[in-house]
Amino acid sequence: MVFGDAQVSAPLLFILAPIVAITAGEFSYWTGAKYGRKFFDRPDGRYFNHKNVVKAEKWLVTYGVGKALVLSKFVSFVRTLITPVCGVIGIDKRKFRFWNAVSCIVWTQTVIGLGYVLGDVFDVSISKYLLLVVLVIVAISLTPVFLEVIKARKARGSQQG
Repeated sequence: MVFGDAQVSAPLLFILAPIVAITAGEFSYWTGAKYGRKFFDRPDGRYFNHKNVVKAEKWLVTYGVGKALVLSKFVSFVRTLITPVCGVIGIDKRKFRFWNAVSCIVWTQTVIGLGYVLGDVFDVSISKYLLLVVLVIVAISLTPVFLEVIKARKARGSQQG
């Protein structure tokens, strides 16, 4: 590992990142389970407020625990809220642990893998393409979410009509 010129061992990063993400998810779940809705439902909280907790709960109900955890990892705002909300509403620990691990592995390996591949592709000229690369990554990350929203709207439309 060389920190002076910002180089990190890729294999080490591929191994440690999911471990850290899984640990953070477990801590967030524990925090939600221990402190409950009162802590996260504060009306004046910047991120953890009633409106955002309801949104996170809606994700869990709409997509189910597995899909919600996997999709949420690719949406930074939801990623922050969903794991403590799982603890608050009492999602089964074993189910949470399984899907937390799966989602963290998928998320970290995808993001690091894209960075690794794109870093090699754009090597020297990354500054020219940085905005484009970020936009492409964001678009790819949000595609499953948009597809789910469209699917849900179509389902609602067919139920009403």
